[in-house]
Amino acid sequence: MVVPTMRTVIADDECLSRKKLLILLGSEEGISVTAECQDGKQAVDAVRLHKPDLLFLDIEMPDLNGFEVLEQISKEHLPVVIFTTAYDHYAIRAFEAHALDYLLKPFNQARLHHSLERARAELLKSHEQNVQARLLDMLNTTKVESRPVRRLVIKTSGRVVFLDLNEIDWIEAAANYVRIHAGKDAYLLREGIGTMSAKLDSGRFVRIHRSFIVNINRIRELQPCENGEFIAVLRNGKELSCSRGCRSEVQRLIDGNY
Repeated sequence: MVVPTMRTVIADDECLSRKKLLILLGSEEGISVTAECQDGKQAVDAVRLHKPDLLFLDIEMPDLNGFEVLEQISKEHLPVVIFTTAYDHYAIRAFEAHALDYLLKPFNQARLHHSLERARAELLKSHEQNVQARLLDMLNTTKVESRPVRRLVIKTSGRVVFLDLNEIDWIEAAANYVRIHAGKDAYLLREGIGTMSAKLDSGRFVRIHRSFIVNINRIRELQPCENGEFIAVLRNGKELSCSRGCRSEVQRLIDGNY
């Protein structure tokens, strides 16, 4: 994978230093200098505006020094940082500030090229991590937004039953299984009730209890109890308790929001 051209900002208060770095960078491939800054404030503004991949940063500058510049930039906008300075006593602090490299002036083409190769490798690693993160997000979104199942495939007594969801009256938890009630028939399916609830269309099925899922079209009435809870009475006469933990779902039924 080839890393795109590195957008670069140069921040140095010495004009000659900036010109020399520009000349050296001009001999390198894949570098686009988007801004030159002569003080710390300009450097902060340039990073926020251009969102560069790479920042060559002098340490001793007017307004804000190099370390203060980094403090002003949010982590999500912080580029790869290479310090350029004539002073070696800042090196430890520079790496503590997570700088990629520390170029001691005067540096030559070979030293700069080595630093740029490190920057490319760092950007490539970051790019791959971002791609992986986006793929995971897409997979998770796909799972969340996947369409509800239209029918259930149940293996029972040597048969394979294709059960249309419209046939289901209610579903109850049974340890690691669920028991699906459809008219006079009941089917046992190895599935947790939470997983089953996530598969079903929330516009057609509602979980009224940690152990019960009901087909909304099968509910004849909700009978209030003295404790503030309800009993769901199905069209076949079956009565099911509605628990407090599922009150929001029951309220959705009462309000007709399904």
